[in-house]
Amino acid sequence: MNANELKDWTRFTGELKRNWREFTDDDLQQVQGNYDKFVSKVQQRYGKKKDELMKWIEGRRQRSYKRRAF
Repeated sequence: MNANELKDWTRFTGELKRNWREFTDDDLQQVQGNYDKFVSKVQQRYGKKKDELMKWIEGRRQRSYKRRAF
């Protein structure tokens, strides 16, 4: 993970913990930016709300991508 990815990951985890409180620091340390591991944790923690969380993540990712494009 490079410096930009780490900065993005740190910002993302802060937003995630504010909006989706069931994630713990331990969960996020286990994931360490790995998308597949993250999706697995989403399924473990949120079950039926998984789709809602994944939409939030996709919206955040798109906003982040648009900021970089400018």
